[in-house]
Amino acid sequence: MNSLIQQGMVDLLFLDIQMPTLTGIQFLRVMNGKCKTILTTAYSEFAIEGYEYDVIDYLLKPISFERFLKSVQKTIDQLAVNSNLLTVSGLPVLELSQNSDNQIVTNNSQLDFIFVKTEYKIQKVNLSDILYIEGLKDYVSIFTTTERILSLQTMKKMEESLPSNRFVRVHKSYIISLEKIESIERQRITIGKNIIPVGDSFQKDFMKMIGER
Repeated sequence: MNSLIQQGMVDLLFLDIQMPTLTGIQFLRVMNGKCKTILTTAYSEFAIEGYEYDVIDYLLKPISFERFLKSVQKTIDQLAVNSNLLTVSGLPVLELSQNSDNQIVTNNSQLDFIFVKTEYKIQKVNLSDILYIEGLKDYVSIFTTTERILSLQTMKKMEESLPSNRFVRVHKSYIISLEKIESIERQRITIGKNIIPVGDSFQKDFMKMIGER
C-alpha cells in the first residue's frame, strides 16, 4: 500500500489508528502527505495528534453513514481547485457540486452522465442507460438497462440534475427517459416491460412535449 501511495496512485485513505505493525500516526509520518487521509478510530484522544498531520477528518467509531458521507464530501471540496474544478478519469475538466439531497451533480449540461451517492460509494450513471426513476419517500430508485440504483435524495433534486430535453417527470413518483419510450396508451407509458402511469397534473405538459418532438 505504501508503494502505491508514494507513486501517487491513492487519492484518499481511510486509516485506522490501531494496526498490527504500525500505528496510524506512524503510518502518517511515513506517507509524508502523499495522499488525503481520514482517520478512523474508537479513541478520541488521538484526534489532535492526527490533525497535526493535516488529515481531512477524524471519524470516531461506530461511524454512521451520514458522518461517512460528510467526510467524503469534505474530501471532494479539498481536492477541488480554487474554482471547484475537477478532472475525473481523464475526462475534460468539469465542475462538480453537491446539492442538499446528497447528490453529486455536474454543472455542465453537455455531459452524458451524472454522479449519485449510493449507500457505499459515489457512482457514475450514464444518461443513456437510464430507463426511468421512481421516487420512494426520501429515496429514488434509478432503473437502468443493467441495474437498479438506490440513492438518498428527492425527486425534485433528481429532476433538476437531468437535462430537460431527455428526461421528463410524468408523475409525482416517476421521471422517464424520453428516448426509452416504446409506446403511450391513454395515461400509460410503456418502457420495456414496465408500465409507467402519467399523473393528471403532468399529462398536459407531457403530451405537449411529445407533440413538439
